[in-house]
Amino acid sequence: MVAAQRLELVVVRHGLTAWNRERRYQGQRDIPLLLPEALPDLDRLRSHLANVPFDAVHCSDLIRCRQTLAHVWEGRKGTAHFDARLRELDFGDYEGKTYDQLKDDTGYRAWIDSRGEQAPPGGESAGELWARLSGWLVALLDESLAKGYGRVLVVSHGGAIRELRRRLEAADFWDGTVGQAQGRRFIFEHQEGDWRCNSSSAVPAPADEP
Repeated sequence: MVAAQRLELVVVRHGLTAWNRERRYQGQRDIPLLLPEALPDLDRLRSHLANVPFDAVHCSDLIRCRQTLAHVWEGRKGTAHFDARLRELDFGDYEGKTYDQLKDDTGYRAWIDSRGEQAPPGGESAGELWARLSGWLVALLDESLAKGYGRVLVVSHGGAIRELRRRLEAADFWDGTVGQAQGRRFIFEHQEGDWRCNSSSAVPAPADEP
């Protein structure tokens, strides 16, 4: 019997931005990290990953993810693949606004109550987000099988990781949130011609938290 190929997919969220602190919907706005305030979380993530080898690195093309990767990957070799499919959910007309600014809008309330199934005005639904994420994931798994990757690092966004958790962990919509410079470790195995996600865990692990 041929042994199953195993892939460890480490997916982390970008660090803190000013809009995170102000609790504004960022979506696909190209908002940079809030420095130096973002550094403690980024340093903890870099320390957690410091001795972990990766066969490939994928990253959202937005600046907050690029900056996060640059900090975490400092001093290491390897070329990152920047991919727009790893971007945050497009929040459309709600981008740049806060809950307090939107809470009395009936359309906004309907969107919240739909748990992402309804698209915000001018934006994406959870299903549309998953369509582009799953396209990226299938391509990555195919590449991993062909090239024998054992571990891949991905830098993305909170909404994208939430959707991955919903689809791969069957996590509840409201339970899928991860903090800045945190994420999930998904373990895939390729057996009988198909990839399956068998487990997941927090990154950094709870024992690494201060």
